[in-house]
Amino acid sequence: MASPLSDAPKSIGGCHYSAGMTYGLFGKFSAQPGRRDDLVTYLLQAAKLLERNSGCIHYIVSTSDEPEAVWVCEVWTNVAAHDASLEPEDIKALIQEARPLIVGMSDQTQLTVQGGKGLPG
Repeated sequence: MASPLSDAPKSIGGCHYSAGMTYGLFGKFSAQPGRRDDLVTYLLQAAKLLERNSGCIHYIVSTSDEPEAVWVCEVWTNVAAHDASLEPEDIKALIQEARPLIVGMSDQTQLTVQGGKGLPG
């Protein structure tokens, strides 16, 4: 039996969706005092390295009013793609270099991305 949405459009006003479409991860890094910009630089280097990874749909690095906070929003094709992304040697080396700048991680949430603007149709 088809799902009630099986015949529904896959795009509404340019926003794409699909039940259980992708894997998402959202979380906050807390940087060492005065080192947030350095941590942002490392995370943006990670984003650059991930450009070659077809399993990574989005890797967005943001800051907020909190002086040491860095927020990262990730969207992947699936959990396995995310997990595999941590294996290349250049990614491992970047993580090792950035680790001393990180005081902690909080507010990390795993998500099932349902869709939205900018996601593949």
